[in-house]
Amino acid sequence: MEATTTKSDPRVLRTRQLILDAFTTLIQEKDFKDITVKDITEKATINRATFYAHFLDKYELLDLTLLDGFRDTLHQRLSCHAVFNENSLSSLFYVMCQYHQELSGQCAKNYESLGDHFQNKMIEAVYDVILHLLEHETNPKDEHIAIATSLSWGIYGASYTWNKEGRKRSVEELIEQIVPMWIGGLEHYFKE
Repeated sequence: MEATTTKSDPRVLRTRQLILDAFTTLIQEKDFKDITVKDITEKATINRATFYAHFLDKYELLDLTLLDGFRDTLHQRLSCHAVFNENSLSSLFYVMCQYHQELSGQCAKNYESLGDHFQNKMIEAVYDVILHLLEHETNPKDEHIAIATSLSWGIYGASYTWNKEGRKRSVEELIEQIVPMWIGGLEHYFKE
């Protein structure tokens, strides 16, 4: 009887890590659009079939490598926030700023070219978190959707601009300036 491999099998985990490491190295050296599965497999010293046993394509690998870390950071940072308030909003904004800063440093050659891909997924992650924080509020669901939509785009846009313009002030200073503007229009939603 042949043993089946699972995602927790050490060989599977090692191979997956080889792929992730190879991709992380390549994304720092080349534009994402120029990276091929062949480049990844050669760097990881595996064959194409092995790559495809782990990932659909390089976009899935990109999402796992860069966006899953963002989602994990969001959830870790906000785990202590059970309600939608000034602290949870500031934490969301802080995580987004930090992620833009790390991403532009880690993937300098790809930061601009991957913007659209990251933008939509990052906004969606923030949107989901805001909706989750609002789900205990008694206001109508359509108001929650409007709030989550406008704030997720605002958080992304402000943090992206802050990073693109050279981070001329600290994240904390940016939060002090911008979060009160958002709070002013949402005061009746915040819990003390």
